[in-house]
Order: sequence, then structure tokens, then C-alpha cells
Amino acid sequence: EVQLVESGGGTVQPGGSLRLSCAASGFTFSSVLMSWVRQAPGKGPEWVSSINTGGGTAHYANSVQGRFTISRDNAKNTLYLQMTSLKPEDTALYYCARGVYGPAAATTRASWGQGTQVTVSS
Repeated sequence: EVQLVESGGGTVQPGGSLRLSCAASGFTFSSVLMSWVRQAPGKGPEWVSSINTGGGTAHYANSVQGRFTISRDNAKNTLYLQMTSLKPEDTALYYCARGVYGPAAATTRASWGQGTQVTVSS
């Protein structure tokens, strides 16, 4: 059974940092493109970032470029999202998504995990 389990969310003040993790199982993680997607309350899904299988290539949405870093540890079957300089508009439910690269990840809900909540508030 394919499983994606996100963790690491929480409440943080503006300017703070969080690191999200996504533990993958049930498929060959090292062979699969991975992405992060988020959905804010009352808004549609938004692609955040994607990474290739080896971890050497990544792309980011303009809204997070320079603040977020995606990475993966294929030995641990885990995807990460390091988030810094967080803003209130980063508040959302964050999902990892498998098998899709780029903005299309925001349209493939069947490939997401259950999500982890990030709230940025003073």
C-alpha cells in the first residue's frame, strides 16, 4: 500500500522556520519525482516545489523562491521542506505528492498524503 505521511507542521511566528517531513512507503521512493503542494483555507491547491529522483534538481513557486528548500533522503524514503522567513500567507495545509513534477502536482489530489498544518501567526 502506498503511503505518504507528512509531519513537522505547527504554529510559528512570522519570520520563523519549520521543517516538514514526508515519510514514504509502499513504492520505490528513489525512482519517483516528488513535490510539495499546499492549500490555504478557502483557496485552491497551490504547487510549492518539486524535486527530481536524485535530488539534484528542484524548482519552486515564485511565492516561496529563496525562502523554502526541498530535499530528499532516498536512503530514508523521506522528503523534506525547509521553510524559513515564514509569512502569514504561508498558512496552509501542506501535502507531499508523488509522481508529479511542477504545477501539475496541484491537480493530482490522488497522489497526495494526508497533509500537515502550518500556521504562521503572531
